[in-house]
Amino acid sequence: MTPPVRRTVSVSDEAGTHRLADDIAAIVRPGDVIALHGDLGMGKSAFARAVIRRLAGNPELEVPSPTFTVLQSYETARFPVHHFDLYRLADPDELVEIGFFEAINEGLSLIEWPDRAGDELPADRLDIVISEGDGFDGRRFSLNAEGVNWADRLDETFAARDLLIRSGLAMATRAHVQGDASTRRFERATQESGSAILMHWPSFGTLPIHADGLSYEAIVHATDRLEAFLAVGDTLRRHGFRTPRLIAADEPRRLLLIEDLGSESIAPDGMASNDRYLAAARRLADMAGIVWPKVASSDDSRTFPLPAYDRRALLTEVELFASWYAPDITGRPLHDTETAEWLALWDGLLARFDDDRSAWVLKDYHSPNILWQRDGDPIGLIDYQDALLGSPAYDLASLVTDARVDIPDDLATAMVDAYCSRRREVAGPFDEAEFRDRVVVIGAQRNAKILGRFVRYAKLTGRTHHLRFVPRVRHNFEKALSDKVLAGVKLWYERLAPPVVRP
Repeated sequence: MTPPVRRTVSVSDEAGTHRLADDIAAIVRPGDVIALHGDLGMGKSAFARAVIRRLAGNPELEVPSPTFTVLQSYETARFPVHHFDLYRLADPDELVEIGFFEAINEGLSLIEWPDRAGDELPADRLDIVISEGDGFDGRRFSLNAEGVNWADRLDETFAARDLLIRSGLAMATRAHVQGDASTRRFERATQESGSAILMHWPSFGTLPIHADGLSYEAIVHATDRLEAFLAVGDTLRRHGFRTPRLIAADEPRRLLLIEDLGSESIAPDGMASNDRYLAAARRLADMAGIVWPKVASSDDSRTFPLPAYDRRALLTEVELFASWYAPDITGRPLHDTETAEWLALWDGLLARFDDDRSAWVLKDYHSPNILWQRDGDPIGLIDYQDALLGSPAYDLASLVTDARVDIPDDLATAMVDAYCSRRREVAGPFDEAEFRDRVVVIGAQRNAKILGRFVRYAKLTGRTHHLRFVPRVRHNFEKALSDKVLAGVKLWYERLAPPVVRP
């Protein structure tokens, strides 16, 4: 059994209570129960209110005490939050009537007067006892927890607060920031003097074997090395591109505090901005005028050798389509001959990339990872830790077939034209016809991979929120198949899943 976690936090005023609420809200998960103990007037409701507002991302949210209603529920972008006040509960049997057991399983539950629940309170929970501290507004919070990784989570969130304190952001509030498709998690820490981004990057841990004794991540060269993010980002910045600077780090806990590039997208309100996407295409072309090193280096001299985006990695990625997406739309596993034909088709198509290692490939150059900047370089980059040596066609294909934003055909064409025009300016003539073919091929490969990854992730984790992007990704894939260079893939796909059986 995991030993109980016990911590005591003292605060001098209400602002300190709010900061502690931020620290706790940063680590809560669906199914967590936080029991709030303390005499009348100790601030149980104030603490719960601060947690709810933090999770809702709205510091002005109306959060009334549930003294008379017993339960108030809130929908947040991440999960539901249920605020209980059991003071008026006469008997634990009444918990059934108020939906207590359903609520504690579907989101976060904050429970005032938890003793009224008797033995019905889950054993795995965080108990917070609030008592008087030093001064009129001072409070002492005694945290006692068992189970569900509370020890690791509390260590992490207080380490993050310590990192903020050491960096001059002691008074900062913390707010969840929507992350990228990696395992990283982000928060924005804000106080009057400025803001910064807290990046939490868990290690991969033990990964399942995919083939030849290697994990999928190893074969496709995905990394969880902190020096990859730092070295690639610093090298990009030294070559004139906008990436966040490192402010401070707690590397043993895999926490980085980095410069805040804001939250303004190239697709405001989920709609592609023509000017911003064209700027992103031109900025990508600027990379073609640079001779990139094979080893990235951070400003503090750490190095990261960039792997080659080799044919094995590309084939392993596109194999996900045959292993996961195709069975999902046909209702059956593929025959070995069908899979072999699929891979043989792609093996031939991807052979043309064997000698194309002239560029740094950022891998996910699309709207979630491109932040619009109002001053200087307009293109801010935040997701590049998996950078590889490969074809410059890849990142352009990623941009023009954005999985999260509808890109009109005329805008996609204009982006490719803008890229080619700028590339000629900065790097001289190149085989434009061949390059355009490569954008089509690698774009189809990328979207086929994404379809397989999305289904695989949903099947393995039960999380399905990303499946809402599948129709757009499938459209991008099928649109590419209209090009003659992909005629063989189109025939295979239409034999496997004629339009009448596709979702």
